[in-house]
Amino acid sequence: MSTRGNLSPEQSFLFDFIDRNARAIALLGDNIFYFGELGMQEFETAKLMTGLLEKAGFKVERGISGFPTGFCATYGAGDPVVAIHTEYDSCPDNSQVAGVPEQRFIVEGAPGHCEGHNVNGAVLVATAIAARQAMERFGFKGTLKVFGGPAEEQLVSRPYFVRDGWFDDVDVAFHNHIGGEFSATHGLLQSALISATFTFHGETAHSGVAPWKGRDALDGVVLMDVGMAQYREHMRPEMRAHRVITNGGDQPNVIPRTAAVWWFFRDGNAEGATKLFEQAKKIAQGAALMSNTEVSIDVLSAVWPLRCNRTLAELLQRHIEPVGMPAWTSDEQALARALQENAKAKVEGLKREVSPLTGQSVPRTSANDAGDISWKVPMAKFYYPSNVPNINFHHWAAGAVLAHSIAHKGAVAGAKAFAAAVVECFSNPAVVAEARRTFKDELAGVQYKPMLPAGQKPPVELNRAIMEKFRPAMAKHYLKELPEFTP
Repeated sequence: MSTRGNLSPEQSFLFDFIDRNARAIALLGDNIFYFGELGMQEFETAKLMTGLLEKAGFKVERGISGFPTGFCATYGAGDPVVAIHTEYDSCPDNSQVAGVPEQRFIVEGAPGHCEGHNVNGAVLVATAIAARQAMERFGFKGTLKVFGGPAEEQLVSRPYFVRDGWFDDVDVAFHNHIGGEFSATHGLLQSALISATFTFHGETAHSGVAPWKGRDALDGVVLMDVGMAQYREHMRPEMRAHRVITNGGDQPNVIPRTAAVWWFFRDGNAEGATKLFEQAKKIAQGAALMSNTEVSIDVLSAVWPLRCNRTLAELLQRHIEPVGMPAWTSDEQALARALQENAKAKVEGLKREVSPLTGQSVPRTSANDAGDISWKVPMAKFYYPSNVPNINFHHWAAGAVLAHSIAHKGAVAGAKAFAAAVVECFSNPAVVAEARRTFKDELAGVQYKPMLPAGQKPPVELNRAIMEKFRPAMAKHYLKELPEFTP
């Protein structure tokens, strides 16, 4: 970690506060890690996060936009209005013991954090509390809004927040995300995505005695899959279409009356994702005709590509550099190298230097549901070094250090840079005005319009059955010590 020779009074105050609360940050991330809650079911996680924010003086609104585990916490009043937001959900079937470089389950088959959203939540809360303390200490005016976004892995919540007006009064926004490096980027980062379920409806019959009397809904699902496979020849390289069958029937001797498949459609822009979705709907209708069934389509979410404002990215970079990378121990480096080797990734250990500011014109094929925010208001996303480089997310190896000193050190570094950038928006309103000016130039005349249907309601039952199945066994591993932040 770098020295503090040339820090501003605000930076010194924030860094001291975060260092004093390093254990609370670690405990918060570790508690969320062991909760391991899937999207829409993050009840323990949201309760802990909102409770800490409330105790720190924020006014908390829970259940926003119909999300039981979503929230908006507010401190202050007036302009500028600065929003910070992140996610805190886990992934299915990725339960992983922390601190070991090989696959080892906490609870076999259970959900688990295998990207780092548990640390995202800890950094968000720490940043919010530190910034609130600085606003009071230095007398800065303005409003800080803290958003908790459920079910990011299913790309669900933040398009609803934007559609429902939660960002209408926001001037600038920031998003923190775990990574293997410490970096800020501007330009197009991630792709657009439409998430939808296709449910085929037929008629039951005895599969062995009179199958000709049935209309097999699963046939519709399978034929749609075949149609999409054939269409892949005509998809551009940056397009993606992938699915899981969520209902394939109950037993082989009964022809399924209903069957369902859940698809994600990705492209580098909203128009391309929409065209891919429209083609999928045609293929589904054709599959229904061929199988003598009917099909209904439900859009769960639809997100714009994620873009980052250059002014805010530069602001973040200015605060990342004096923080610097954590000082890794030889044991931490050895664990990282062993993990990279076992995951068949490039073996180079943990990064030792902050990454330079970069621009990006071609989005990655990954997506994040913060995309809509980034077209509504100037927004920046940064990555803090709480995971091991070169490890693919959604894999057991990406969960191995998430409740370990590597994650803890990276979270402290991330919270320092994040809080300092947020506080500068209040101490230096000119940076907010410049971000809004450059934002208009960057949009280049593109008019944002939500892709999410106006009347669509959030899928509140998503992942409930999985969590009900595994939560009792997972609860045995919950930590007994809870975090406490001190002024």
